[in-house]
Amino acid sequence: MKYRTLGQGLKVSAIGVGCMPMIRDGNINYGLADDDVSTRTIHEAIDLGVTFFDTAEMYGPFRNEELVGAAIKGRREGLVIATKFAMRWDGDTPVGVDGSPENARRACEGSLKRLGIDTIDLFYQHRVDPQVPIEETIGGMADLVKEGKVRHIGLSEAAADTVRRAAKVHPIAALQSEYSIWERDVEDDILSACRENGIGFVPYSPLGRGFLAGGIRSLDDLPANDWRRNDPRYSPENMPRNLAIVDAIASVAQRHGVSNAQIALAWLLAQGEDIVPIPGFKRSETLRDSVGAPDVDLSSDDLATIEAAAPSGKTAGPRYNEMGMARVKL
Repeated sequence: MKYRTLGQGLKVSAIGVGCMPMIRDGNINYGLADDDVSTRTIHEAIDLGVTFFDTAEMYGPFRNEELVGAAIKGRREGLVIATKFAMRWDGDTPVGVDGSPENARRACEGSLKRLGIDTIDLFYQHRVDPQVPIEETIGGMADLVKEGKVRHIGLSEAAADTVRRAAKVHPIAALQSEYSIWERDVEDDILSACRENGIGFVPYSPLGRGFLAGGIRSLDDLPANDWRRNDPRYSPENMPRNLAIVDAIASVAQRHGVSNAQIALAWLLAQGEDIVPIPGFKRSETLRDSVGAPDVDLSSDDLATIEAAAPSGKTAGPRYNEMGMARVKL
């Protein structure tokens, strides 16, 4: 496994693990999951040198952190465990975004218990709260660093100005936002804001929620309760146009004798040494494929093929529905 360094000297494997899809009957389902299979996949990832694992209290909710915590028990040393907070809760029901220092503390202490660890290596604000100044939120998270409950602070789906304001309060190790061959909006100004402030970038959904891997060519390829059935880019209107992107990736993959997924991840890795994708998976087969991506070197011709098929801003459909889009780039 190769390794990269995010902000503040946080060294992680060049490919991390997005743990969100790993639990059975969670609130965000990407196909069927089995807790035992997911646990074995985490163990194999560690054996392969993967050190970076991403979860959140939102996933499940809460149960994803419990699964990760149980899986890493006795194997914690050398791992970088990232989790996230954003919501107020009424039991298992989210009742609104809350970026207050008090909510950050509540979430942190709950995550520590569920994960069974003493310190969260990277603690993100999952979504920015427009009602709470980012300076106030980061100030509360910084107190958790001072207390030793958190090592590094991160943001997710923050706008460029928000990133700059946050970095003036406390060093930010990473920004996690959606970034992939078919979702490139962060290239406009957010990536440059990160680089101005020494902040690493962690792309989630680096495979377009599985679409770029090439195995989904119609909604019939998805289970009935799959979250992606509500994704605008998977709609019957947009999917046929977006399949042209998949076909271009497949042509590059064929040249290299590797999978679509490896090409999509290698493309992200080629965008800068400060970028560490976290593909989501739950099975060992997918894990083993994804961790091969850092060994794929894309040529200028490869990059040109992808650029021609997927120029920034030309993917058919928004990446979320209207409600989801209202919560990003704040």
